Amino acid sequence: MALQLNVNGEVQQLDPAPSPTTLEAVIKALGHNPQLVVAEHNGVIAPRRLWPTTPVANGDTLEIVTIVGGGS
Repeated sequence: MALQLNVNGEVQQLDPAPSPTTLEAVIKALGHNPQLVVAEHNGVIAPRRLWPTTPVANGDTLEIVTIVGGGS
């Protein structure tokens, strides 16, 4: 079964959807390294410790920001 999400302002479909459809599994399925991103789920910043148990449903909105190191 497919999972349709709004990710960073764009509609994306995961087909097949990861099982279980947790925030952690969805972030991995979208090709992100969970250790290098911050995630907002339906308008709320999601604490990383809750990702393995946070369910993601069809039509949810995710904002995923990649952490970039650097500086001078």
